[in-house]
Amino acid sequence: MRRSWNDIRARAAAFARKWKDAGYEKGETQTFYNEFFEIFGVRRESVARYEERVRRLDDSTGYIDLFWPGQLIVEQKSAGRDLRAAYEQAGGYFDALPEHEKPRWILVCDFQSFELHDMLERDVDAFALDKLPGVVEKFGFILGFQKQPVDQDPASIEAAQLLGGLRDSLDAAGYARPDLDVFLVRLAFCLFADDTGVFEPRDLLMEFLEERTREDGLDLGPLLAHVFQVLDTPVEDRQNTLDEDLARFPHVNGDLFAGPIRIASFDRGMREQLLAACRFDWSAVSPAIFGSLFQSVMDPEERRTLGAHYTTEENILKVIQPLLLDDLWAEFEHLKGLRRGKAQRLKTFQQRLGRLRFLDPACGCGNFLVIAYRELRRLEIEVIREMFEGDRDESGRIHFRGLDVSSLSLLDVDQFYGIEIESFPARIAEVALWMMDHLMNNELSLEFGQAFARIPLERSPHILCADALEMDWEELLPAKECSFVLGNPPFGGAKYQTPSRRAQVKRIAALGKSGGTLDYVSAWFLVAGEYLGRVEPPEEPPRIGFVATNSITQGEQAGQLWPLLFRRHRLEIAFAHGTFAWGSDAPGAAHVHVVILGLDARERVPKRKWLFSCDDPKGEPERSGHRALSPYLFAAGRLADPHLTVREESRPINGMPRLVTGTQPLERGHLTFSSRTKDEFLAVEPGATPYFRPFPGAREFLQGKERWILHTAPIGPRQLRAMPAVRARLAAVRRFRARSRRATTRSLAGFPGSYGVTVVPEAPFLVIPQVSSERREWIPIGWLGPPTIPSEKLRVLLEASLADFALLTSAMHMAWMRTVTGRLESRYMYSVGVVYNTFPPPPAGADRSRLEPLAQAVLDARSAFPDATLADLYDRDTMPPSLRKAHQKLDRAVDRLYRPRAFRSERERVEHLFGLYEKLRVPLTAAGRKKKRRTRRQP
Repeated sequence: MRRSWNDIRARAAAFARKWKDAGYEKGETQTFYNEFFEIFGVRRESVARYEERVRRLDDSTGYIDLFWPGQLIVEQKSAGRDLRAAYEQAGGYFDALPEHEKPRWILVCDFQSFELHDMLERDVDAFALDKLPGVVEKFGFILGFQKQPVDQDPASIEAAQLLGGLRDSLDAAGYARPDLDVFLVRLAFCLFADDTGVFEPRDLLMEFLEERTREDGLDLGPLLAHVFQVLDTPVEDRQNTLDEDLARFPHVNGDLFAGPIRIASFDRGMREQLLAACRFDWSAVSPAIFGSLFQSVMDPEERRTLGAHYTTEENILKVIQPLLLDDLWAEFEHLKGLRRGKAQRLKTFQQRLGRLRFLDPACGCGNFLVIAYRELRRLEIEVIREMFEGDRDESGRIHFRGLDVSSLSLLDVDQFYGIEIESFPARIAEVALWMMDHLMNNELSLEFGQAFARIPLERSPHILCADALEMDWEELLPAKECSFVLGNPPFGGAKYQTPSRRAQVKRIAALGKSGGTLDYVSAWFLVAGEYLGRVEPPEEPPRIGFVATNSITQGEQAGQLWPLLFRRHRLEIAFAHGTFAWGSDAPGAAHVHVVILGLDARERVPKRKWLFSCDDPKGEPERSGHRALSPYLFAAGRLADPHLTVREESRPINGMPRLVTGTQPLERGHLTFSSRTKDEFLAVEPGATPYFRPFPGAREFLQGKERWILHTAPIGPRQLRAMPAVRARLAAVRRFRARSRRATTRSLAGFPGSYGVTVVPEAPFLVIPQVSSERREWIPIGWLGPPTIPSEKLRVLLEASLADFALLTSAMHMAWMRTVTGRLESRYMYSVGVVYNTFPPPPAGADRSRLEPLAQAVLDARSAFPDATLADLYDRDTMPPSLRKAHQKLDRAVDRLYRPRAFRSERERVEHLFGLYEKLRVPLTAAGRKKKRRTRRQP
């Protein structure tokens, strides 16, 4: 039976009385610690060993007095000896141990004095033997009770790797899915339960498997099946002939062990793999990240970068804190300061915590739900502590006057709902929530000195295996009962979606025939908006907190999605986190760039909206409060319409000359060449030499590389007949175009020497690369000239002036571009229709000629480094100081054309530009309304 903390304290008092005169290290240490572990009902020999031999870092040999791998080092001295020296000696052992065996605790003791060092928290507790009963909870880790730190990546990764190896062996033996999935989920829970106090005593499963199974492993599968059956059976329903070792396992329930699966067959090696997993300390595993790691072990390919496939707790908290925790903690702090009615108000507050309901409609392995639950339980512990603050006994412990601590917690896992399309991660999510529930019950036990374990599991999380975009969320959780919708819905750009996903987005967005170019994640925002719309006043709708690709706050997508959210669903931005890198710090982790968006129904949105912004995607954000936030994630309080989005325009609305896209040859590589393939071609067809033109794209322009195009338009028929290799290339172009699915491409099949889009400048021209690295403060813009033909990867301004160059390369234009353009991964995708055609120019009458000498100074600074490419010159780490200073001087001059007062930041520039853009839009909007009225009057 589980020992209560009262029983443990009584045993600690008896232990202290018995050993009050002990003091001889050599003769009494082992008996001392055998009895010490017995205080907790744990056999010392089942977890720790004496006189462990260790080779120190200086190659000398030492012996640890007591060693529990991964948990505890004890260095024991005779009474009165220096414990500081003992700690230094233990530290030498600690440093010499392999990483996976380094313990969290070091205990140094001289029988009468104790020092317990927490190596993870960098903390130490010192106390005398007679005080042991009052501090015995400090040794809760012996029972598997311990507070968990925020990040436990190494332990969780190692645990997942142990299961991954066993999974491979079972799979190779023919133990197939789905039975393999269910078996591993059950096994993971048992391993966790064995080290965290669910199973009593600790290591119950490990000892059972070590002592009751054959070394060849042949009986292991049937015995595990019997364990699972026992865990699913209430104690009162078990046979009275049940093996006494099996009868020690508790009833778990929760449907985790319900239903039969095929019995796994083990061999000697597989038994050793399982025992290695049993010997691992699972109390150090974080349920918050273990779920994703556990899912990844099912795929050996993914396991190669194990740790790259989960979301860090730090990033999840970036969603949860502004969505719910900040407000709840602020309310709690207010209640703590009350002088009247405090106890009742705290009780009401706790009851409200117990009524909150959470929905993650793309829950995966449950990371968001698990961490939300943990944080709410930690808040509840503080609430309980405050409620009973005046009820402390002489030792300082809160006295409950006979109350059972289990009755104090009102939160449970059935407050959490999730939708997941795959069955295996859905099951992991359930188990992870149960695991976290038990850890938080342990924390409650440690805080208030009573053992509390919610076994058997009476309540379950509500995790539904379904496609969230094809079902009504109301069927799982009515919107009026939901408090928060949160999570990290799947991404997927419009160009990379499967046909079925693309159809889903089109149906949900209902943007008309074109269907728009929305990312997959947009559909989740729209469905969530519809879900909130189901709630009728006076009921309060839930709040939304989603992670999304930053593309939905940029480019043409912003103009498609946000009007739907603002107008169709009447949502407002309550908080937002600007672009940052999302992922883990594990090797191989793919850091996608994301934003976080908190949305409220218009009637519920707070007056103060929080914006978390950072200049560096990997940097720390700066928090600022505003009256309104733009969908481009800047303060929009000064705009007449904070919902303003930038529309793609086919022509400039700013009075600037037209910018065009370079030549698009539509030739599938038959007319374009690298320098090597050009030389090989000319070796066969030397007469084609005059017809090769430089054909740079963004990469060639920035990195100084060469690319060529065979420009056949000037070749006459007679000359062409004399060049068979050229004719063969044109014939290949004709065949390619004739087979195209696009009618416009097929129409060009008869003109193989012509291009799909033709831009062949006859004078110098300005170019802007279509794609440019986010590492550049300024996009490298420059001039090219004939005979160069710019490719479609360059934007081309014909007959450009130095003043045009100055304006386009300025910080003002860069700020506009960074805010409204789309991105390829994190790189800038310069859009003619969204960026250039809409860019607000300086006010009419501003003297742009003053910019020309400053623009020339930028070009002169470049020319001082003739061996450097534009990529070299504009990388933030290698940019020459002279070039940077020339740009900064030009930036200040352009800024003064917009207003006399200097801009303090890029955010200020963006806010100013959007004010000008709003004015640019007014006549266009009015003209559109007038045209619409005329159309309606037509018979």
